[in-house]
Amino acid sequence: MFQFTNDCLTGIDSIDKEHEKLFAMINEGIELLEKNEDTAYAAVKGLIVSLKKYAEEHFANEEAYMEQIGDHELARQKKEHEQFRKYVNQYDLENLQKDNAKEKLKTLLIYLSNWLFCHILGSDLMIGHNVGTDEKDAFAFTAKYRTGIEFVDEEHRRLFEIIKETNDLICAELLHDKYDAIVDIINELKEYTVTHFADEEAYMEKISYAGLTAQKAAHKAFVDMLKRINLENVDEHQQQYLYELVDYLLNWLSTHILKMDKKIPVEQ
Repeated sequence: MFQFTNDCLTGIDSIDKEHEKLFAMINEGIELLEKNEDTAYAAVKGLIVSLKKYAEEHFANEEAYMEQIGDHELARQKKEHEQFRKYVNQYDLENLQKDNAKEKLKTLLIYLSNWLFCHILGSDLMIGHNVGTDEKDAFAFTAKYRTGIEFVDEEHRRLFEIIKETNDLICAELLHDKYDAIVDIINELKEYTVTHFADEEAYMEKISYAGLTAQKAAHKAFVDMLKRINLENVDEHQQQYLYELVDYLLNWLSTHILKMDKKIPVEQ
């Protein structure tokens, strides 16, 4: 089970309280199933119905807040919320048989806990923290991003550079074969990001860092998003898609460093 820790705090009190309740509901269901009693199945089914309803309320509240502040990531958040709905709705809770109910309910609850954990660390932490590519020196690796861990800082610096190179290509109106070049640099970003995360996680494991689990979840969420980038599927509004993509990459990296990576201790 995943616990609601400080790593999951967005700093938005209403959202944090709703996240904490979602974690509590999921963990309650898992604990009930561990009791291995027939009466637990009915209780867990009822709990999941309540969980679905509460998740819908939470999504609506979260989206309303993001719309109110003009958050650039609202459209992406709505897509992720829809993925949650589709997965949960494929479970026919009414017709579960006793012989497989426990296993199916447990699988569902574990999925929900993983999804929520990764979603918070990969998306929700960015709410209200849009850097925006129009900000002066938005792509600069400045002192505020330094962790004090030399190799981590150098790898972060390179990630900022790759994102800036991506943005420069997008803005280069007269460049021939521009989109082929963009595909190449995004592939470089994917490969370098995976290498960086592996290096960072190896370091955290070496120093027995307590926040490693949360870091791995955040990294996985970001890598999964990178894997979904496919410019061939974006026929219309491709330029706008690319601008939004750079915004996401820059905002995620900036937020992740400031909220999570700066907590990693320097090895003595």
